[in-house]
Amino acid sequence: MKAALLLFALVAGDAQQAVRFVACPIYRDTDAGKKSGCWLAEDPASGVRYDITSSPTKADWNHAVLVEGFVAQGQGDPCGGVVLDPVRVSVLEEGCTRHMLPAEGYPGRRFALPKRNVRPLYEERVKPAQPFAARTFTIPFDFGSSFVTYQLSDYYLDAAINYALDVQPATVTITGFAATGSERISERDLKEPRALARTRAEAMARAFELRGVPVARVATGRPGPSRDEAFDGLNGPSLRRVEISIEPKQ
Repeated sequence: MKAALLLFALVAGDAQQAVRFVACPIYRDTDAGKKSGCWLAEDPASGVRYDITSSPTKADWNHAVLVEGFVAQGQGDPCGGVVLDPVRVSVLEEGCTRHMLPAEGYPGRRFALPKRNVRPLYEERVKPAQPFAARTFTIPFDFGSSFVTYQLSDYYLDAAINYALDVQPATVTITGFAATGSERISERDLKEPRALARTRAEAMARAFELRGVPVARVATGRPGPSRDEAFDGLNGPSLRRVEISIEPKQ
């Protein structure tokens, strides 16, 4: 009864209802085995099943996931769960038993090209007008990871590198951050190692080098204090980030 009342409140209530939990993901095969079905996860505290398909990082049914998102409005029920959008999924090391559901009449989702889609290198881009301004770019990461997420982190990293190439900067300062404060989520204590902040920054520095930004102009900075700034409205990813500050030549 409690779960049913909570489900009603989430569907009918505020679109800013935040959700954060750890669970084993469930795959719903709405596309007859073509690997484009739905991903679901149940909050162990409430028993509510959520649709996490919109996450840029897809779940791995061999591992538990950290789910962070907001209950969406007006998206119906294409997969058999309360839709979260925006939503982020971080794949954890904790193992899970594979769980797959049949379509059961749910239509799933038609593929749509995300807005955050890196353009090909051969495509001509509009360069910034002079005088060039100093800019800072934020690159978000999944929990416990330094991997550049497709159609999310790579989008912002590409924008930062393109800006550096266009303005030929005096300096590029890359600073990594990690969520080192312990948080209790779904009966688990989650925190990132401090070393992950530097690992993230060094990965971004390598990306700048590979795209042709002179190594002598790129430096990794010491991480500062965490800040309370949401990314896509979600506070968790703002702690797991890299900041890239680009200072043009005077």
